[in-house]
Amino acid sequence: MKAASLPETPVFHTTGLTKTYHQGEVEVHALRGVDLDLYPGELVVMLGASGSGKSTLLNILGGLDVPTSGEVRYLDTDLARATDKQLTRYRRDYVGFVFQFYNLIPSLTARENVVAVTEIARNPMEPDAALELVGLANRADHFPAQLSGGEQQRVAIARAIAKQPNVLLCDEPTGALDSATGILVLAALEKANRETGTTTVIITHNASIAQMADRVITLSDGQISGEHRNPTRQDPRTLSW
Repeated sequence: MKAASLPETPVFHTTGLTKTYHQGEVEVHALRGVDLDLYPGELVVMLGASGSGKSTLLNILGGLDVPTSGEVRYLDTDLARATDKQLTRYRRDYVGFVFQFYNLIPSLTARENVVAVTEIARNPMEPDAALELVGLANRADHFPAQLSGGEQQRVAIARAIAKQPNVLLCDEPTGALDSATGILVLAALEKANRETGTTTVIITHNASIAQMADRVITLSDGQISGEHRNPTRQDPRTLSW
């Protein structure tokens, strides 16, 4: 599986990105000057221990949080200075999210959970097509309680990709799963990236996942401490956890 080459124009560009939280009189520096470019269509794995700043960075890229200082741009949009209304529109129209916990609506079937997103999307794919992409076409009429954890996470992926976002941001998507189930979820993410061309970022503390990426970025203490490109992307189904 050949790694994607990087075009010249990034989807995301950050310069000197910082984020400081105040817990009483204590300042917590979650990000300490992050310079980063992410490119169209690439699959990036961000590695780092708990507290390294990777979730904070992902939340800022996704418009769920804003930096304390520095620049963060999505194409021509300055996310650091966007209004709440602009960030809401950005999240709705351009970003798909996959979190560690699936956040499915229990009273809706798998298909209906996907429809809940496609009804408000600008250019959605058919819900059944999204479920087929993640290997769940035969489970479309099942409720979350009738699905395994891995199946629920794949429904969450289908829901995220069904609105055909430009960017798919995944925060520890296998964190609540065993290794065999996690590999199925990663395979679904890799397939979605390959077939839709959506820029995909997966953050994790599991270094073995890195081999499936075009590029691997390591965070430590709120800074980028390492970066490398894989000459080829490894099939997630062959990963050894």
